[in-house]
Amino acid sequence: MKVQLLDEIPMSDVEASKQTDDGRIVDEEQFWRLVQGRRSIRRYRPEPIPASILEKLLTAAAWAPSAHNRQPWRFCIATEQSTKERLSGQMRIRWRRDLMADGADAAFVERRIAISHARLTSAAALVVACATMEDMDVYPDPARTQAEWTMTVQSTALACQNLLLAAHQYGLGACWMCAPLFVPELVQDVLQLPESWQPQALITLGYPAEGYAAHEIIKERAPLAHVVCWR
Repeated sequence: MKVQLLDEIPMSDVEASKQTDDGRIVDEEQFWRLVQGRRSIRRYRPEPIPASILEKLLTAAAWAPSAHNRQPWRFCIATEQSTKERLSGQMRIRWRRDLMADGADAAFVERRIAISHARLTSAAALVVACATMEDMDVYPDPARTQAEWTMTVQSTALACQNLLLAAHQYGLGACWMCAPLFVPELVQDVLQLPESWQPQALITLGYPAEGYAAHEIIKERAPLAHVVCWR
């Protein structure tokens, strides 16, 4: 059994729009098509993304909830090709070294690295999401310190999800990658980030080169009974 998707739900069960008690208009069909239609896109067309659209994506990210409302996310946007090439090149060197140390086949290593390099350098923009503790609470014990850091990371992840949904809304493809977690100092150095900015994720953005219709690419999800408990 799988989660029932919008295309499988009788339209009589989905109101096109309705008014809430506080007067807001909710378009349920549009909402579910946005949530269920988003997916990871890895191939992009060459045209750039207007700065006004990128700012809308970042504004959506900034409206995510956060621990203590401290908004501990920071974003670095790379649109210059030289910057994308430099970041991917340095990450490629480190990844090759790590994979070879793991005993991976050389041909496999070069293939994986080439694919990753193409994805990063062909994207119109790279968004490096970082977390910072500079405005978060400080505790004397390790347990609460770790909890505060976890809340910081969770807050940054929530902002990333807002950004991904906004990208889909504006017709962009996006792919969330966690590679910066493995080489945070390298990313900081290449992008000249403040020391307090801890890289957490890298999101590639661009106009999709992969042909699809939104209603055709919805992937299945585990049934709710598998991931939810009721008490």
